[in-house]
Amino acid sequence: MSIEVKAVSKSYGTQKALDAVSFSVTKGEIVGFLGPNGAGKSTLMKILTTFLSADEGEALVNGNDVAMRQKAVQKSVGYLPEHNPLYLDLYVREYLAFNADVYKVPKARIDEVIQLTGLTPEAHKKIGELSKGYRQRVGLATALLHDPEVLILDEPTTGLDPNQLVEIRELIKNIGKNKTVFLSTHIMQEVEAICDRVIIINSGRIVTDKKLNNLVQDKEQVIEVEFDLRVEEQLINRIPNLISAKNLHDATWELTFTTDKDMRPAVFDFAQENGLKTLQLSLKNKNLEAVFREMTKNK
Repeated sequence: MSIEVKAVSKSYGTQKALDAVSFSVTKGEIVGFLGPNGAGKSTLMKILTTFLSADEGEALVNGNDVAMRQKAVQKSVGYLPEHNPLYLDLYVREYLAFNADVYKVPKARIDEVIQLTGLTPEAHKKIGELSKGYRQRVGLATALLHDPEVLILDEPTTGLDPNQLVEIRELIKNIGKNKTVFLSTHIMQEVEAICDRVIIINSGRIVTDKKLNNLVQDKEQVIEVEFDLRVEEQLINRIPNLISAKNLHDATWELTFTTDKDMRPAVFDFAQENGLKTLQLSLKNKNLEAVFREMTKNK
């Protein structure tokens, strides 16, 4: 396993930031780590990167215990924190050379990460002269300098414009072909575009951990239908596999079913059998944002 988290807990005074959190990530996965503000995301990432110590439990990165083998963990992890710390007065190459000395990697690696992260056109500039998108690229280049097996990214695209978002997402996706990527973000489209798997944390506890495709696949099927005439709920309830019917307005209903079978033909047949016409009939697909709200509401 690239990452193993076993019953990890962490408190700040009386506030429990993490409560017996457990999961594992295999090599080559791109995992989205989601949760509302204060859910414990950054705390766990800081534990995995040895910046914080857990109160209880065990965490391993590439088989190395983060509490007992900190240097080994740091060598195998690339970390981009939420607030990307950069020396703005340094030139891009100068800054990367400084970090290359810290990691004790060959200077030739600087050119490799500059090319990998698309920094070539801006490599001659001071970091303070760069756009937010290129500063994020410098942060990614720094995290990749020592060629880590695991990349941990905390809000890597915060504050980027739409063009920069696409570029950084594509960059992360390409990096993920050869490395394990564990990233935190509030942008659901980012997870849908990049990640293979989603872990959602709320109030310090894991509330779901699934492959992205399985997570957004509805357990329940929701159909919105508008008839040409008002229909009584007693009649609506005769439709097979129906578990709830909500009247949205006049002759428009939201129907929820407990089957994977497409129930639109059944609704259409129901209309014909009862002398009704369907003016509108649509399947309402659940997206990741809806799943996130469902998993974190009222908690």
